[in-house]
Amino acid sequence: MKWIEAKVVFDHPEKELTSDLISDVFYDLDLQGVVVEDPDLEPDEGWSEDTIGRPTQHAIIGYYPKDCQAEDRCEAIEKRLAVLKEKFDFFCRISYKELDEEDWAEFWKEFFEPQKIGHRIVVKPTWREYDADFGDIVLELDPGMAFGTGTHPTTSLCVNLIETFLHKGDSVLDIGTGSGILMIAAAKLGASFVCGVDKDELAVEIASNNLRFNGIAPHSYSVKQGNLIEGINKKFDLVVANILTQVICNLLESIEKVLCDKSVFICSGILGKNEKLVLTRMKNIGFEILEICTKHQWVAIASRLHSPTEFV
Repeated sequence: MKWIEAKVVFDHPEKELTSDLISDVFYDLDLQGVVVEDPDLEPDEGWSEDTIGRPTQHAIIGYYPKDCQAEDRCEAIEKRLAVLKEKFDFFCRISYKELDEEDWAEFWKEFFEPQKIGHRIVVKPTWREYDADFGDIVLELDPGMAFGTGTHPTTSLCVNLIETFLHKGDSVLDIGTGSGILMIAAAKLGASFVCGVDKDELAVEIASNNLRFNGIAPHSYSVKQGNLIEGINKKFDLVVANILTQVICNLLESIEKVLCDKSVFICSGILGKNEKLVLTRMKNIGFEILEICTKHQWVAIASRLHSPTEFV
């Protein structure tokens, strides 16, 4: 499969705000592997400094498949950017580059290094060596074209909350599973059964491969293609959704369907500016907020719904 790399170079005095606005456009339009290039930041801990040249300009990069919808997606990006430029008066320039899927995956392999993303969870690329410390739980991962290397703050926030609230023997549902990283983490932390759902057929394949590579027993997991919780007809002790703010808000209307009486619901992928919106929506529905975690501009919330009704 061919992929398109869309790169938006921008300049504005409020660079963090501008970065968030452009990133939101990419996430809303389902671009994958979204990367923020910031020449003012040191490389993240999990990335190989000897293989990354420091960027010279502020930019946002994302990827989407070159298929029958590619032209429409390109047009949608440019229309959304034009609205932002008019409203916030910033400079930006977009460029496109065509890539083979293999080239995209190999590009990422140059930068992805082992990284501890929780108290005990370490994400190790399958092609890297790592000397585990005592107590480390190592996840072998090849994200391919699926979102989820563990280096993104939203993923590490989820992992930390899973470590806090998962009890041995719990069943876990991961909504928008991507590379399967949260499913693998939950299984290695003692979940009895993990289920993942993703609307992307390729993500389902990659997650399944990663689960097998990590030695997760076939009878203890299931990965399905679907939109959010459509087609999920059982309840889980722990439900995780590392997705976008608006999608979380939509999901809240039906999340009761998959929750047991004492289930914990963890949601992440929330920009700090949207925290109040999500919390208000959750409290209005009847969620008790158990913990709120933040990292950089991102927020993750652990909660419990008061007396969910039985799903019929």
